[in-house]
Amino acid sequence: MKKMNLTSNGKLENPVDDTGGMSVLDLPELALDCILERLTPAGLCTMAGVCTSLRERCSSDHLWERHMKQKWGRIIGRAAYRKWQFQIASSKDFGSCEQGKQKGLMKLLSTVWPISLMKSKDDNNDNNNNNFKHSNSSRVNSIMSWYLAVETGRFWFPAQVYNRENGHVGFMLSCYDAELSYDPQTDTFRARYPPHGRRAVAIETGVQWERLRAPPVDTSRHDLHISDCLNDLRPGDHIEIQWRRNKEFPSGWWYGVVGHLESCDGNENYCRCHNSNAVVLEFHQYTRGSRWRCTMINRKDHREEGMKQMDSMEESES
Repeated sequence: MKKMNLTSNGKLENPVDDTGGMSVLDLPELALDCILERLTPAGLCTMAGVCTSLRERCSSDHLWERHMKQKWGRIIGRAAYRKWQFQIASSKDFGSCEQGKQKGLMKLLSTVWPISLMKSKDDNNDNNNNNFKHSNSSRVNSIMSWYLAVETGRFWFPAQVYNRENGHVGFMLSCYDAELSYDPQTDTFRARYPPHGRRAVAIETGVQWERLRAPPVDTSRHDLHISDCLNDLRPGDHIEIQWRRNKEFPSGWWYGVVGHLESCDGNENYCRCHNSNAVVLEFHQYTRGSRWRCTMINRKDHREEGMKQMDSMEESES
């Protein structure tokens, strides 16, 4: 028997004893599962290269779900998952079982970790190679495959970016939809913004993690989100509101604060602003006197009022 050591970086040393003694596969199921659960993504991929049996175990969804949530959970939401499902169902790069397409997962692995770590000890055997190809194609829709597609930057996923275009003054304290691709070399992201009016697609590189989030709602950037909190808004509440220049532009989410009506002096003991259908929204990122500093919406008729307000803003700007 050889001693098996779990290193500080989550990699397992001596997973198989070449001398014919006990191997990691001889361990009880529970013990083996506990070891695999402690491995990093790199460690799991290393173990997956040992043999067919460990390859199947190490690509199990329950092992990769934790890694997926831990690293990507804050910025990947339902929209990204739907796009991934669509991509693996339609793209030849992520789901074709035709001859020559079965090695997609191995290509993903080799771009993240050295290919020498991925090769099984029995990969020279034709039967095992055929088994691997079959297993590889059947696991292309696994969480492991999804994790590696995101990790390598091959999968562009929808998310939202704060203060787009490197904090351009026109986008301060806002959040816009974008397609993101991870750059593992710099631990940053590339952001691809949809066109605004006649503007072409904008590309931003070097986007940091702290500027990203998963979309909080599933509403399309071209549709108005139907809010369920309008009746509860009171002065001082922090809000985000969709805002766009006109109907041809995609909406962004803008940070604001609920303000007091002009007829109110702001004294909380006498304030009755929450009883009015009119709600004042203030955007303190703009200077006093700016036409973007303040706007007003109607609790009961916010959809129509919102569109009219957007149109009037566009007319005043032009």
